Amino acid sequence: MNLSALNTLRAILVHGSFTAAGAAVGCTPSAVSLQIKQLEEFFGRPLFDRSTRVPRPTGFAVEIAQAASDFGDRIEALRAGPSRALEGRFRLGVITSMQSDLLPPALRLLSQRYPMLDVGVPPLNDTDELLVELRAGRIEAALLVRPENGGSSRMAWHELRRQPYVMLAPPDATEADPRSLLANHGWIGYDTSLPGGRVAARHVRSLVPGLSCQRELRSMDAIVSMVSLGLGVTVVPQPRKRLLEAYGVRVIGLGRHAPFRRIAMVWRRADDDNRKVIEVVNAFKQVQEEASA
Repeated sequence: MNLSALNTLRAILVHGSFTAAGAAVGCTPSAVSLQIKQLEEFFGRPLFDRSTRVPRPTGFAVEIAQAASDFGDRIEALRAGPSRALEGRFRLGVITSMQSDLLPPALRLLSQRYPMLDVGVPPLNDTDELLVELRAGRIEAALLVRPENGGSSRMAWHELRRQPYVMLAPPDATEADPRSLLANHGWIGYDTSLPGGRVAARHVRSLVPGLSCQRELRSMDAIVSMVSLGLGVTVVPQPRKRLLEAYGVRVIGLGRHAPFRRIAMVWRRADDDNRKVIEVVNAFKQVQEEASA
């Protein structure tokens, strides 16, 4: 086995095929196949499922590629000497609601501090999906809702914010009691395929047992827009201030027993000393502190 074979494996996972990987690393497709065969012989396990038209990487192949990536980063750091610059790619998962909240100022801060660090945000937006990607090594860290059970102990967690649930009502709604608002205006549900949506639905039905929602949506912007037009009221994690001000909706507190969700950064414990992870997490900590000041 040699390092070039590991680089080839990483290229296949990035580019999606043996042919594209060969073009990226400067090898013919047959040379790529030979290097993968050598790796499989070395590890004694298949790295690709070849029962499909396009060979698919196994979970073990993803683990090897992640280990090779970490090793490559460490070798480059040693070769570069004592430089404190951060460079290269960092894959960060972020739930939808935080993509327009904490993410933009954190990315601005990171670009100012580390202009050579390329933070990519893949099109993933569900907490469960992000945790699967993190465990598989396809992302380095995630900003998400910490599960109600606390989350896996194999992951490192840093809570950034406790986000209370609130009721949103149309600007011209005169009622102050959440039960009356639900009864008189109807309920716009937050997507119950999401953990946060299920928490909201449980609270609504604790106020008005058996109540059915008129429509159920995932987009927070869409929900707030519909409430502003008088199409119903909703219970959601408190949206960002600018969104509420833009639509002029009323915000009604749910009292001291209001549910809340914990917004957290999470990464693999094996990456506790990974400087990229440390600096990305620090950026989100600073942005949250400034937002809370």
